[in-house]
Amino acid sequence: HVWHVDLSTVRTSLDFWLQWVPSALPQIWPFCWWVAVTIDHFARRAMGAATFRQQPSSAAVQAFLDRVMKAAGVKPKYLIADRGPQFDAGTFRRWATRRGIKIRFGAVRRHGSIAIAERFIKTLKAEGMRRILFPFRRAAFQREMSEFVSWYNAARSHSALSTRTPDEVYFGRRPGCRAPRFETRSLWPRRSPCAAPLADSRTTWRGITLHVRFQSGRLHLPIVDLKRVA
Repeated sequence: HVWHVDLSTVRTSLDFWLQWVPSALPQIWPFCWWVAVTIDHFARRAMGAATFRQQPSSAAVQAFLDRVMKAAGVKPKYLIADRGPQFDAGTFRRWATRRGIKIRFGAVRRHGSIAIAERFIKTLKAEGMRRILFPFRRAAFQREMSEFVSWYNAARSHSALSTRTPDEVYFGRRPGCRAPRFETRSLWPRRSPCAAPLADSRTTWRGITLHVRFQSGRLHLPIVDLKRVA
C-alpha cells in the first residue's frame, strides 16, 4: 500500500554537455532522457516507468501514475515523493485526493529520504544503462527500459528481500533461493547449516553446470541457473 515515485535523468551518448554554448547546459533530449519510476515499497518491485524528452510536468506525471495503477489493478494508500515541482503542487495534491491517495514527502536536500526509489535509479544507471549505447529514438529507449524493468523484477535478487526477487515477494511465489541446493561435497555433514538463506541440500552430485542466459539477448542483463550434470 506504499509506493515511491521519483524522476531522474539518463544521459545519451552526447552526455550533458558539448563544447559550445548554449548546448552545454540544457537537461533535455538529445543530451539526456527524463525517466519517471514508481516502486512498491514492500516488494521493491518496479510498478512502472516512463520516458520524456524534457522534464515532465505535474500533469504528465499524474497521467503516468494513472496508467501504472490501471495496469496493476491497484492503487497505493500512500505515495512517497520528493519536493520536486511536479509533486509539490496543488494540482498533484488534488489528483491524489480524488483517488484516495495520501502524499508523503521526503526531507528536503537530504540524501536517502526517498531511498527506495533512489536505489532503483542508481541500479538502473549502473547495471542497466552504463554498458549500452543510449538510443536516441524514444521507442528504442523505452524498449531498453522495459527490458531492464522486466529483468529487475523477475531475475535480480535483493539482499533486503533475503535474496528473493521483487516478483517473488509481490506475487507471493516460492522463492527460488529456498529450493533445495546442490551439494557437491561428498563428506559435507548433512545436518550442518548452509549459508543464508537456509535451504535443504539435494542428494550429493559430482558435478553441476552453470547456465547463463540473457534477458532478450542483452549481455548486461544476465540470468544465472545451476543444473546438475546428467
